[in-house]
Amino acid sequence: MIYRVIVDVQSQDVDRIFDYRAEGDIPVGSRVVVPFGKKQIEGYVVGTAKTTDVPSEKLKSICRTVDALPAITGEMLSIMRFMQTRYHVTAATALRQFLPGEMRRGTVKESVEQFVRLKEGLDATALAAEETRSKKRAELLLFFADGKTEKLSEARKRYGVSAVNGLIEKGYFTVTEIQKNRVPLSEASVAATPVTLKPTQEAALKKINESKKRVQLLFGVTGSGKTEVYLRLIEAALSQGKTAIMLVPEIALTPQTLTRLRSRFGERVAILHSGLSAGERFDEWWRLRTGKAVIAVGARSAIFAPLENLGVIVVDEEHETSYQSESNPRYFTKEIALHRAAYNGCKLVLGSATPAVESYLSAQNGEYELVEMRERVNKRPLPKMEIADMRKEMRRGNHTLFSSLLKEHLQTTLEEGNQAILFLNRRGYSSTVICRDCGYVAKCAHCDVSLTYHKGENRLKCHYCNAQYKMPELCPECGSPHLKFGHVGTERVVMELQELFPEARILRMDNDTTRTKEGHYKILKAFSEKEADILVGTQMIAKGHDFPSVTLVGVLDADMGLHFSDYRSGERTFQLITQVAGRSGRADKSGKVILQTFTPDNYVLDFAGRYDYESMAQSELSLRRATMFPPYARIVRVLASGTDEKKVVAAIKTAYENLEKVYAAHREEFIFFQKMKAPILRLQTKFRYQILMRIKEGNTSLLTEIYEAALPANTPYVSVFVEENPNNMT
Repeated sequence: MIYRVIVDVQSQDVDRIFDYRAEGDIPVGSRVVVPFGKKQIEGYVVGTAKTTDVPSEKLKSICRTVDALPAITGEMLSIMRFMQTRYHVTAATALRQFLPGEMRRGTVKESVEQFVRLKEGLDATALAAEETRSKKRAELLLFFADGKTEKLSEARKRYGVSAVNGLIEKGYFTVTEIQKNRVPLSEASVAATPVTLKPTQEAALKKINESKKRVQLLFGVTGSGKTEVYLRLIEAALSQGKTAIMLVPEIALTPQTLTRLRSRFGERVAILHSGLSAGERFDEWWRLRTGKAVIAVGARSAIFAPLENLGVIVVDEEHETSYQSESNPRYFTKEIALHRAAYNGCKLVLGSATPAVESYLSAQNGEYELVEMRERVNKRPLPKMEIADMRKEMRRGNHTLFSSLLKEHLQTTLEEGNQAILFLNRRGYSSTVICRDCGYVAKCAHCDVSLTYHKGENRLKCHYCNAQYKMPELCPECGSPHLKFGHVGTERVVMELQELFPEARILRMDNDTTRTKEGHYKILKAFSEKEADILVGTQMIAKGHDFPSVTLVGVLDADMGLHFSDYRSGERTFQLITQVAGRSGRADKSGKVILQTFTPDNYVLDFAGRYDYESMAQSELSLRRATMFPPYARIVRVLASGTDEKKVVAAIKTAYENLEKVYAAHREEFIFFQKMKAPILRLQTKFRYQILMRIKEGNTSLLTEIYEAALPANTPYVSVFVEENPNNMT
């Protein structure tokens, strides 16, 4: 039999199918080891044939299969072909998304525990009597006299390795191996409590189930009970013998979602995300592939979960930018989800209290089914927002991080035994260190960005490449001791809070405090169990969390995101404020939100203060229609990066010359076309140059031409790739 194999090499030079021969039956989708050049490498069987054009003397044989069960399903092969066409990636690059990296590299295996017991028919007492030279062996035999089974490691620990091994060599004991699953977040489970649906939840479920449309946009205010609707949809899918995927935008949200799912569905739930250990990821993947688990929950990469016969796909907080991959392959999670939904004939549910305006427009146009949940399950109003004008605070001599209004409400919250959340989307103590005499700014040696000061470690850190530097006592340029700090971060917020409220218990949650395994889970668990009074954090605390005792939310720099040169800055600011505000007043106590701002009259803050999503969306869409920005146009960026600046410039020049021909042929389709340096020229030691284009929406063939013109400029020394509507233009 001839087997058609894709080798696990990402190079465009070998992005094709190779023929191999093998005896016996190898199922399509199997991982195999094949001879390739002078090496043996892994590949994937993607088909079979009776004949081949390869001469028989050159046709090589498959060495062996890797797994007992094919790792790649027919649906995965379909997604692979979709990604090849849509994102212009190699087949191997697409297939790698489906497998844990350690599994592909063979660096992780099943975890097994060894158990030992006395062989049947042996008289332990008689054998112990014969062990006159070893008291330990005699004791060991008598321990197992009643037929008990013990872990081999425990037996060795209690009686010594030599005693146990000696009796095993004599044939007195039987050693068996049992596979042991490494369970991530094993504590993330609570007893299930019966939930009675509210009328709005019942209406939402009914509308989703009766809808003929593939995609449902579940637009529900914070605290409206969207999660229970998701669980009911998953429950219905499982009752039909199908499977389900539920995505959350960040690892920080995974523990809470996992807890809810496990309480309802037990061991049928598996978790997939980058924060797991290699062993946990391997075990969870195989539980899904073998059908022992039928629900996959996780962040973006969980959309590639090895499930078959999907009954529903849920994308929670669908507006989040983290659902767009910013590394190779640069895919849109919602596009992969829609492909899987179409393949399985199931529904894709996009949920959010602040949907992306593109999704809202699709719902308005009838492409998506719009399902609304306008009230909270506890019937309470959304928390009242109050604006703290920091300009007035400064004029009154208040130069602290906290307005008098916020300090007053914090004091009241603590006195009443409630909890507060303070949000600032910037970690560290200060985002810049500046010399007041000569203007020197501490910058990273590898990136064209300023360093962030972390006072607890007295170190300067680069948040792009993770490089660390000693904090200077004097200015390196002029020797001045007058170094000042710029914008504040979460670390400084905590320090000043502790000075204001010395009795308050404070937790901080950002990338620095959640680096350890299960760091997110431990902080959130401690706060939910009221081991702290105030939680200070970045955007990882802003959405999805449900803390019944939180009655106050403070947004310390509400207009921080408004001043970015990004066409989505207004929308993103509204979303972030609305989401973090929704953490307040979710139980039987009313909530309050304090927005601290230097631009209180900004229209976005006005919309956010009234929770007026529709007005914000219509305003943003009108502006984008007038200026021809997404969703009415598409931004395409070609970015070249490498350590040799001359080679990077040469590569971007080649790409530009190729694209000029496309531009000349389709000039009427282009709104903007120009090459330039990237806003951050050097990042992680690599120089970066780019070509920016804005093209009219809807012309997919033009997109294909752009990819085909730009990607040949890629070289072994310069990485050239194409991004569509990139989240981060820097």
